[in-house]
Amino acid sequence: MGDFDTQIQAPTPPVPAGWEGILDPGETIVWQGRPDGAFRIKPSNIFGAVFGLFFAGFALFWMSMASQAGGFFWAFGLIHFSVGVGLAAAAMFGNTWARRHTWYTLTDRRAILATDMPFRGRRLKSYPITSSSVLEYDHEIPATIWFAHETRSTNNGSRRVDIGFERIDEGQEVYRLLRDIQRNHA
Repeated sequence: MGDFDTQIQAPTPPVPAGWEGILDPGETIVWQGRPDGAFRIKPSNIFGAVFGLFFAGFALFWMSMASQAGGFFWAFGLIHFSVGVGLAAAAMFGNTWARRHTWYTLTDRRAILATDMPFRGRRLKSYPITSSSVLEYDHEIPATIWFAHETRSTNNGSRRVDIGFERIDEGQEVYRLLRDIQRNHA
């Protein structure tokens, strides 16, 4: 009378709105958050800002000297002055700006970083969390947890860029969730 070969399967949880086509079948979101958007200065920011201000200062000096010759030749220095000011501003405020346009999602399989930057648009990158993923947790408040890295090309070769959930308030909880995901993939 009945088909004994039919197996009862647990229902698949519904995919949250906006995540259709992004999550794999059966993948569930376990945490979502955003980085702290507060202004923060690191030593590398200071070096970049000083370089930018030096660049702008030299352009300003050049413009003042060129203006003594008369005419509008001095105006060509405005490009360099603007670049210097832009470099200084990017060094000081770039990381804060990027964090304010970033969202984090952790599923039971991967970490997802979403950004919506002006002039670049929306981007979504995901990083699988496996038993071999190296997790680095800084225990600060707000906390940062690194779980991947990328190699990016530069003019002089390449550099390593750490990837993670930066400056999050729920650091301890998210680190525990990441460790649970690793154990489940062992």
